[in-house]
Amino acid sequence: MRYDPAQKEATRKRMLEAAHRLFRRQGFAGAGVDGLASEAGVTSGAFYKHFGSKAEAFRTSVEIGVGEFRAAVEQFQEQYGGAWLAQFASFYLGEKRCAELGESCALQSLSTEVARADTATREAFQRELLKAHKAFVEGLEGKENHVAAQQAWRDIALLIGGVTLARAVQDPELADEIAAAVGNELRSEG
Repeated sequence: MRYDPAQKEATRKRMLEAAHRLFRRQGFAGAGVDGLASEAGVTSGAFYKHFGSKAEAFRTSVEIGVGEFRAAVEQFQEQYGGAWLAQFASFYLGEKRCAELGESCALQSLSTEVARADTATREAFQRELLKAHKAFVEGLEGKENHVAAQQAWRDIALLIGGVTLARAVQDPELADEIAAAVGNELRSEG
């Protein structure tokens, strides 16, 4: 039976969305192929037709997830101009931090998973992270290139680390305190 290319693409998109959620919620080791297929409403065989392996699905999910971070940075830059960083920090440390883990940012939920992944996944992550960094740098107007590049790495690390710590603690007040401290630091740059 032959499938319509549009149907095939829609199935692949549904599978990627399911993989995003499951990898973010359960990590690479916790998300098996059967679970990924089930989350997408397809069979394991269909999963393997679209992705040669779980590692390939993870790599693709990581690439898209880090690309989403970059796209959000660019959207905030376009929408808020020079005030983008403070607005982005508020969003990232607020709404994005409090989102269900399956809807969280790939950078904070999958970075430790990537550190244990294969070389191809780590290379893909690095490639997409460098694009996100470049977008950050482009939003830091009026700074020398090397200063903006260092600030961008620091800001990205503060955001990712702040959200990761805030999500890891049990006490909601402590989580808010961590997020506020990071947000205050980033807003003071403006």
